Amino acid sequence: MRGLPKAQLHLHLTGAMRPATLRDLAGRHGLAIPPPLPPAAGTWADFQDRYDAARQAIRTPADVARVIAEAADDDAADGCGWLELQVDPTSYAAALGGLAPALEAVLAGAHAAAIPAGVVVASSWTRSPEHATTLARLAATYAGHGVVGFGLSNDERHGNVADFAPAFAIAAEAGLLGVPHSGFYTGAEHVRACVEHLHAARLGHGTAAANDPATRDLLAERQVALEICPTSYPPFGVHELTDIPLRTLLDAGVPVAVATDDPLLFGVGLAGQYSICRDVLGLTDAELAGLAAASIRHSAAPQPLKAELLRRAERWLTDESPRPGTAPSAPARC
Repeated sequence: MRGLPKAQLHLHLTGAMRPATLRDLAGRHGLAIPPPLPPAAGTWADFQDRYDAARQAIRTPADVARVIAEAADDDAADGCGWLELQVDPTSYAAALGGLAPALEAVLAGAHAAAIPAGVVVASSWTRSPEHATTLARLAATYAGHGVVGFGLSNDERHGNVADFAPAFAIAAEAGLLGVPHSGFYTGAEHVRACVEHLHAARLGHGTAAANDPATRDLLAERQVALEICPTSYPPFGVHELTDIPLRTLLDAGVPVAVATDDPLLFGVGLAGQYSICRDVLGLTDAELAGLAAASIRHSAAPQPLKAELLRRAERWLTDESPRPGTAPSAPARC
């Protein structure tokens, strides 16, 4: 799986932190380390409390730079050739001197990363549409300077989708991709609303679309990609790994990009997510290469980089040479 070229399209800044880095930064700042997530049937509050506690360890531009550099190194080792890092500057503004300085610290880290990277500015479903508009204007200011998208993260059960349309219109006018979270806790109707009112180019998660043929058809017709993060679902009882409706979505023609979400809390990197798609969900080599290709096509990567990554993904599929650690007679894809 590490040899398959791919893009990472759903990774949050704090959730990208290595556990060892969290221990180091928390110790340096005199903070307690949050406990692991419950293995199953946890609540959103269980997750958010731990995420917020971990985020408190990121207090300086140097901390931001370290987290991004290490996340890019980890993704590069997993075959990633383009990284999109999602951040809500509001969460770091107090420590870093304001919304713009917080975003600039993230952009500086992304610029220095080992692989090409862009930044997605995200507001929160739990904050007001007016706040989202403020962040959309901030994101638009940095369009062409490292910001590539605008989204809404957190629990999508909060807020009315249509109320956020003005923020997404500002982002779209600046040429930014619209990438809200949807269809994790909410149903297919929420997924449709994000497409129809926010003109989403991609959706974070969106697995609820699998339950409604009309929504699947809408996503397929408009080629709205879903960012599926397999290990994000079992801790909340949303899906068991074996029940993730990836096959249903692919069979309907819905583009799917596999991503990690928050490996700090969910414990699996990018190549490991693809391995789950192979070993648990039964995808073939051709289907895995298709997932990787979708992640590349639906990214904000520059066109020459997209073309090169797509060529390399196609070569991975046709390469019959043995992988490291395998016998010559068994050319395994791992």
